[in-house]
Amino acid sequence: MSSLIHQTALVDPLAQLHPTVSVGPYSIIGPNVKIGAHSEVGSHCVIDGHTTIGEYNRFYRFCSIGGMPQDKKYAGEPTELIIGDRNMVREYVTINTGTIQDGGVTTVGSDNWIMAYVHIAHDCQIGSNVILANGVQMGGHVHIGDWAIVGGLAAVHQFGRIGAHSMTGGQSAVHKDIPPYIMSSGNPCVPVGINAEGLKRRGFSNEAISALRDAYKIIYRRGLTLDDARAELRARQESEPGIAAALDPLLDFLDVSTRGIIRP
Repeated sequence: MSSLIHQTALVDPLAQLHPTVSVGPYSIIGPNVKIGAHSEVGSHCVIDGHTTIGEYNRFYRFCSIGGMPQDKKYAGEPTELIIGDRNMVREYVTINTGTIQDGGVTTVGSDNWIMAYVHIAHDCQIGSNVILANGVQMGGHVHIGDWAIVGGLAAVHQFGRIGAHSMTGGQSAVHKDIPPYIMSSGNPCVPVGINAEGLKRRGFSNEAISALRDAYKIIYRRGLTLDDARAELRARQESEPGIAAALDPLLDFLDVSTRGIIRP
């Protein structure tokens, strides 16, 4: 056993841990777990299921990673959890494997900050550079885009989508989809504007941010149907190539949304 694995830890002989992985006291690692280089598992963690974890991840004490899905239809199928690199996962976080009713895989990208008591349910797809504040809870099949921020104690309905670069306030109840770039909050969650400050920090140009402000007005302030709003946004995208890249994620999101988007 590696000197980086505490003598009280229980690591199954079939688990595949890079020699640089450290495992704290009383943690349990199951037989179908793979953990990449320089990752750290704190004390009293359980990592099981068919779980693949990348490099430089850090799991604080009392995490439960790779547990079976909380789905009554689950019958022991070998579904998966895949986690990328450089994620910070704090105390009491729970992340479940997928179900065969979906793609069979729960995924978490890279460079995410996942705070205490967050629950990531079966078949969720979490992007990269996402911040999930303390106590965020999500149902199954939730998708969260890159750079999204979800405030503490927010709850996201199953099959919900939260778009990239959005910011959702604490204690929000997310029953509908939140488009990219949107700031929102409340119960029920409602849009309150564009996440302009976040976009500036990520290098979006003034032209792009101005275009996204206009897009927000087209969707939410003009009294248009969603189909008419999408048509107007596509027309503007074609006439102004300089803003096309900024509008692409928004239009793509509106095309795939099935639960409908949040409304004022």
